[in-house]
Amino acid sequence: GRFAPSPTGPLHFGSLISALASFLDIRSVGGHWMLRIEDIDPPREVLGASDVILRQLCAHGLHWDGPVLYQSNRLAAYAAAIEHLKSKDLAYYCSCNRKRLSTLNGIYDGLCRSLELISGETSVRIRLPSQPTLIGFYDHILGDYDQNITNYVGDFIIQRKDQLFSYQLAVVLDDHYQGITNVMRGSDLVDSTPRQIYLQRCLGYSQPQYAHIPIATNALGQKLSKQNCAASLKQGEESLTLWSALDWLQQSPPESLHNSSVNEIIAWAIAHWNSKKIKPSLSISAPHGF
Repeated sequence: GRFAPSPTGPLHFGSLISALASFLDIRSVGGHWMLRIEDIDPPREVLGASDVILRQLCAHGLHWDGPVLYQSNRLAAYAAAIEHLKSKDLAYYCSCNRKRLSTLNGIYDGLCRSLELISGETSVRIRLPSQPTLIGFYDHILGDYDQNITNYVGDFIIQRKDQLFSYQLAVVLDDHYQGITNVMRGSDLVDSTPRQIYLQRCLGYSQPQYAHIPIATNALGQKLSKQNCAASLKQGEESLTLWSALDWLQQSPPESLHNSSVNEIIAWAIAHWNSKKIKPSLSISAPHGF
């Protein structure tokens, strides 16, 4: 299992439930929980946020196995993967600008597929088969999920024009590199999963087991996020926050745990974890105060 936050600010309740669920799901079966910092989008990153996130995880009893993997140390691997995909004619350069792309409603029409462009002011796109490509998988919370990625996104970007690598590419390479077999994360990423599965197939990687938990939303129905000004986890209230997160995840923590230590709460949660209790929903309101 793994948790892979972006260092765009401190953790909030929404990111904690994702971390906690993935931690408990793998530790309850004796597995390893890895930590990855997705620091490959410098314009969005906040100086010092990575260290804050590590301290917050430790304060909540979420201790990872092995070294932290920083994606910024993996740029050569991403570049090599793109060269491999291009050598197999599975990727190509695209010169389409933002203005043109804005007219396509998020579904690329393949204009640059046959142009044989060279590197320059270009992005790199994966080349989907000429026939519609249906990708399906079993989600261990949401159930069966199918998506025609040809009609949903078309040939998707794996390296941007500014040369930053895409999330889709980096997450696939790093899950493989870290030997991740179980991915539990927020439901806002479920529609990205078919693209990741397609990349796994292109690269000859095995497919992890996926489970997508609901995202926590604020009073306006918006996802708790740094962009929506979600409050940082409060220092000194770790036990209460953990209890609230377990309750939100439908794990029925006893009231007596309110006054327990972080380590006692985590030990109880590992022993009693049951992912089948999690509601198969895309979103659930966060508790009052978060």
